[in-house]
Amino acid sequence: MTLRHNGGRRSRKAGLPPGTLVYTGEVRTSAPRMTVFDYAGGWCDERNVKSVEELLKSKRKGAVRWIDVDGLQQTSILEAIGNEYGIHKLVLEDILQTGQRPKLEDYNDYLFVVLKMLRYNAVRRAVDAEQVALVIGPKYVLSFQEGLEGDVFEPIRQRLRSHKGHLRNLGADYLAYSLLDAIVDQYFLILEELGDRVEDVEEELLNEPTRSTLDKIYRLKREMLTVRKSIWPLREVASQLQRGESTMVKRSTRVYLRDLYDHTIAVLDTLENEREVVAGMLDIYLSSVSNRLNEVMKVLTIIATIFIPLTFIVGVYGMNFDPDLGPLSMPELRWAWGYPAVMVFMAAIGLTMLYYFRKKKWF
Repeated sequence: MTLRHNGGRRSRKAGLPPGTLVYTGEVRTSAPRMTVFDYAGGWCDERNVKSVEELLKSKRKGAVRWIDVDGLQQTSILEAIGNEYGIHKLVLEDILQTGQRPKLEDYNDYLFVVLKMLRYNAVRRAVDAEQVALVIGPKYVLSFQEGLEGDVFEPIRQRLRSHKGHLRNLGADYLAYSLLDAIVDQYFLILEELGDRVEDVEEELLNEPTRSTLDKIYRLKREMLTVRKSIWPLREVASQLQRGESTMVKRSTRVYLRDLYDHTIAVLDTLENEREVVAGMLDIYLSSVSNRLNEVMKVLTIIATIFIPLTFIVGVYGMNFDPDLGPLSMPELRWAWGYPAVMVFMAAIGLTMLYYFRKKKWF
């Protein structure tokens, strides 16, 4: 399993002044998907729009608006939204720079949150990482996605459509919490997939480790490191939100944000445990390879030790002594049973040495 992470090409921004709107993510040919939800209490209006003018169409008084833009390659859309809601140019620039570290910035009139949305791609057996930016105002939430296939916000949309729960009755800050909570809940699913991979590799490691096992271990380590980079800074984001330092977050929503913070900590604890398991697997693999090498060397040493006296005997009888030299000649050369006797003697030496090594528990 590999992890695809759109880090963004910052080289496209080289030499340009601050606030220049340049999309640094993966370029896509499909048009951005734009959705608008206007809701308040017992009603909800959902629109899939094609133009910026329709996107920014006025809403009912007192309603909460959620604008979701999926696909950032058309910077004119982002610029028009920024002009409509008074979003700073540097915020728009950060939205388009898809390699941002998860963070929270307070601009008094609105909050700006950047985080990573992770999803498991069952077809490619990979984890996709996509940047999501949220702008949270008093009566609106703007969400900007890079434009990968699908997202984790569909349950939120269903709750708005069906009026399940308290989502319609609460403000924009609760909607922002719901979006953040959906992303964090997805992290648990990602960790479950990685945990299953860890168990498979661990079983392979204990049964019959090979070179491919080592490759799988290194891939797991690399994937978990990337996931950790995506999740770890979110702890501080959730902490800042639940402390209630911004006027954009109501007191009633801080309880839910504390729960979000607890979920983030739980995700990080689970991730750290899995990383420790993978690190231990690498040590086990190296120990296993070393033990197998020792076993091979022990067998080769035993074989070499047994053949040392046998080689000596064969070498002595291979010196071609002349049998006609009288008393100094080797009598076994003319003995009819000399050859089989030497073979039996050599076999006896080998068996005796094997018995001795076995008794010493050397193998």
